[in-house]
Amino acid sequence: MRGQGHARLTRRSRVFLSTGLLFVAGTAALAQMSSIQIIPPLTGQAQPMQVFPAGPIPKWTVDDIRQMRAYPDQPPIIPHSIEGYQLSVNTNRCLSCHKREFTQGSGAPMISVTHYITREGQMLADVSPRRYFCTACHVPQAATPPLIGNTFIDMSQLGVGHAGDQ
Repeated sequence: MRGQGHARLTRRSRVFLSTGLLFVAGTAALAQMSSIQIIPPLTGQAQPMQVFPAGPIPKWTVDDIRQMRAYPDQPPIIPHSIEGYQLSVNTNRCLSCHKREFTQGSGAPMISVTHYITREGQMLADVSPRRYFCTACHVPQAATPPLIGNTFIDMSQLGVGHAGDQ
């Protein structure tokens, strides 16, 4: 018989095969289009792997004046120098002043009670291990221009008073 032993593609198989090939080609085209950068980088337009000289390291603001926060729930900024502070698994110099039992003698603000709570909501007698490395959230302040604009306005500047101030 004619065509015996030869695999033949039916019309339906050819339609599925061509649809699959179009899908693969379309996906590749979309992948190339999505590689176009939609969001500009924070530091300006630069080639991705281009090497630029680093700017000078900014001087820390060390006047011990507590700064206003730039947005709600921002971790407080460190208003003093922490150069030379030891912060390791065995030692945390920040706690020598900011731990609740040492704040009266040091005059430093006490760390938040949230730092004594585990992820499961269990209150601990000591700082929670997930809150032990202070510089993961808190940073020293430096006099540098912001990378992007900030439109945050504090509630007090909007004319909202404290409860009971009628």
